[in-house]
Formats: sequence, C-alpha cells, structure tokens
Amino acid sequence: MISTKGRYAIRVMIDLAENDQGHYIPLKDIAARQEISKKYLEIICKEMVAGGLIIGSSGKGGGYRLCRKPEEYTLDEILELMEGTLSPVACLAADMNDCPRKNVCQTLPLWTEYDQMVHQFFHSKKLSDLIPG
Repeated sequence: MISTKGRYAIRVMIDLAENDQGHYIPLKDIAARQEISKKYLEIICKEMVAGGLIIGSSGKGGGYRLCRKPEEYTLDEILELMEGTLSPVACLAADMNDCPRKNVCQTLPLWTEYDQMVHQFFHSKKLSDLIPG
C-alpha cells in the first residue's frame, strides 16, 4: 500500500511543476493549494531534497522547485524514495535476496511477476503524465 507520504510527495511534485515560474515556490503556498499540513510537507520535502528530487532554498524568496523537467521524473523513483521498496514480499526487496527457500519456493514466480508489473507500471509513468496539458 502506498502511504500518504508517497501520495503527498507526488502531489508536491505536480504542484511544483504546475506552478513553476522560474523561482522557488514557498511551502506555505503548496500546503494551501494541496490542503496538506505544512509541518508534514516539511518532512516530505526535506526527504525529497536529500534524495535529489527537488531543490530547496531558505530565507526570503525561498521555497522549493524541481531539479529537472517533469518528463524526466518517473513515478517509480518518487515512490521508491518516499516509500522504500515497493516489492510485495520481503524476499524480493533489494536487501533480502538471500532467502533460503528461493530455489524451492513455489510462490516466488508469482511474487516476482507481480513485482515486475508494479515496477514497470510506475517506471512507465512520468510526472508530466499527471499534469493536464
């Protein structure tokens, strides 16, 4: 399940793309438009800055903006940063590939196929796909 953190991160990215006028966008403006707590958005935006998705600037004229064009972001990269692995089962997570039952597990092919479908779906969707235009 995608948490509010992942969903709100996508909404922030859409907001930044739609309101880009060449300057930083204040967090209070994003919070008001998206009807999300400014305090919660501070946490989300801090993670997105640390993950290289957006750029932040403090002080007068500060706020946030995208690092790249909307068509250069995949939803997969946004969700993976905010949610961690999207793998449906622990044995498919990047740090858990040493499952002792990997060679005999009858359900692993099912979970592997599902995992691939989810990643392909979100990887094929660009931020720009969510912006009316």
